[in-house]
Amino acid sequence: MTTDAFLADCRARLAFDLLSNTWNAVVLWALRDGPSRPVELRERIGGISSKVLTETLRRLQFNGLVDRQTAPDTPSRVEYQLTPLGRTLLAPIDAIGAWAFEYGDEVMTAQEAACK
Repeated sequence: MTTDAFLADCRARLAFDLLSNTWNAVVLWALRDGPSRPVELRERIGGISSKVLTETLRRLQFNGLVDRQTAPDTPSRVEYQLTPLGRTLLAPIDAIGAWAFEYGDEVMTAQEAACK
């Protein structure tokens, strides 16, 4: 990696941009066990509106991380699943989660100290 790895138009920034949206990583993680319908995702995630979930799924689909499948049922049944590319982000998301579990208390303590 060069010293310019985090400057404009680099691939590292692309990855950080993908993970900087709170819901992207959460939705990807929620899809790790297989295809899900939007209603199932909302229940599993909690705290996400239908509108934000739809926007997030469309953004992930646009970036090639999620695939949308429609079954020919009546009414039509829509499911989302990770693409092989989307699956490659599970390990970094897991690593960030492990870091947050280990150091989250320290970050919260620093935030509280800064607010005093």
